[in-house]
Amino acid sequence: MPGAAVLALLVLGGSWILWKVIRPFVFKSTLDRLPGPPNQSFLYGNLKQVYQKDGWAFHKTLGEYDRVCALHGKFGASAGQASKMLYVFDPLAMHAIAVKEAYVYDEAQWFLRANSIALGPGLLGTTGEQHRRQRKMLGPAFNNAHMRDMMPTFYEVIHKLRQAIENTLDAQKSDTVEINMVNWMGRVALELIGQSGLGHSFDPLLEDGVDDYGTALKHFIPALFSFSALIQFCHYMEAAIPAPFRRWVAERVPSKRARKLRGLIDTMHACSVKIFEEKKAALARGDEDMKEKMSHGKDIMSILLRANMDADSVDRLTDDELIGQMSTLIIAGMDTTSNALSMTLHFLAQHPEVQQKLREELLEAQTSNHGDDIPFDQLTSLPYLDAVCRETLRVRPPSPFRFRETREDVVLPLSAPVRARDGTLLSALPLPKGTTVFVGLLSTNTHKAHWGADADAWRPERWLAPLPAPLLDAKIPGVYSNVMTFWGGGRACIGFKFSQLEMKTVLAVLVSRFTFELTEKPIQWNIAGVIYPTVGTDTSPALPMKVGLAKKA
Repeated sequence: MPGAAVLALLVLGGSWILWKVIRPFVFKSTLDRLPGPPNQSFLYGNLKQVYQKDGWAFHKTLGEYDRVCALHGKFGASAGQASKMLYVFDPLAMHAIAVKEAYVYDEAQWFLRANSIALGPGLLGTTGEQHRRQRKMLGPAFNNAHMRDMMPTFYEVIHKLRQAIENTLDAQKSDTVEINMVNWMGRVALELIGQSGLGHSFDPLLEDGVDDYGTALKHFIPALFSFSALIQFCHYMEAAIPAPFRRWVAERVPSKRARKLRGLIDTMHACSVKIFEEKKAALARGDEDMKEKMSHGKDIMSILLRANMDADSVDRLTDDELIGQMSTLIIAGMDTTSNALSMTLHFLAQHPEVQQKLREELLEAQTSNHGDDIPFDQLTSLPYLDAVCRETLRVRPPSPFRFRETREDVVLPLSAPVRARDGTLLSALPLPKGTTVFVGLLSTNTHKAHWGADADAWRPERWLAPLPAPLLDAKIPGVYSNVMTFWGGGRACIGFKFSQLEMKTVLAVLVSRFTFELTEKPIQWNIAGVIYPTVGTDTSPALPMKVGLAKKA
């Protein structure tokens, strides 16, 4: 009887999957009328091109369509339930997706599922009312008052980095030394979010050594991204195969990559629980040091724990939700900011005149304060530093992917009609339930109709003049600087102010003290869940730069 039940289950599951495969070829939709790139693969459609690490040219091609295009989905389809993909960077459509009807255009199920399994029920793994409760509880930890309070911690950590680089220069007894700056940016970003986010030190910086938690966090995104295409196929199995059987199979998959990912997840969870329990135990026994630390809100988790204790029962988060925020905060704020800093240093090395202009602004600000540490209010208002950061985040958003799935049938509005393949004009797009929507962040941020002919160029000076009227008229719905880098609406990056402060503080200390030049080694930036640099054919993240002491006037 058990064998017959298993056979029946396999037959039913196979039939269901077969129907999902052939349905797109039976039922057509508006997306079939849209222009788009040719199909590359029956199995993956255009997905591998979307995720290809050197696929910048493909993404640029998508930006040359008229604000929308259709992508071929899994099993070679460009239409049909669960297979179609819409690529869009129309401003009105993005407002509907991110703000007005965000509950309809929700996070992709595969994204929520992967983050919930890997990180727990934190901000990246939840949706709906649960997600709104969590954001409400975390919100106070990211306001300007708390950002200002973080400055001493920021400077303490970054000065350790400065000293470590100076020690390297002294040891080499050379005017310039080749240093892998992406490694240092990763280490300092991890320590900054560790101390400011969890009240935990991951990395001493002045000496080698990253703890198990930090090591697991560093390797998690590359390990997870290696399964990105496969994860998107899981919804076929999810609806057809019971969860216990899926777990049984997953635990026995003979894959080194799978075992590595499971090990990283287990380490991250165990370390999160340990830190969480230590904080709870300190509170329970009335630990005065912990209570003093928490009363002044020295780290985000302390603020969250205190707020959760004071909240009404209906708003209070469970222990699992609180633990889920810990690795979520680190993952969301580590590689994104560190690689944005690395990209900025790379741009500054390519544009030495910009680097020198920025250095002069920073040195002047330091002189006016009679010290190296520029206060919060002055640092955040330095115009050229702000322009440099904004321009990097515009041209190269660290996380280039934003997928959404329609939870019900919906009509997507457009700011102006687009021309279908048959020549007719479409003023809106009816999208059936299950449509995958890919919002083109890079296309939005570099759209020539909004930013001008040099939209692809990194030019910080554009932020020192009035922004183009077409851009302002477009009303881009992002929370930051008329770009979509940090998304918009209720799922916008809750820590974008934290990330900005981190970038500015690191650049203020480093650029005022050191010079950064290119080496002869070829550097490529790779598309991934978070973009990263490599050298030549090597696959390990690397950004070699010639670093020297800046000469003060």
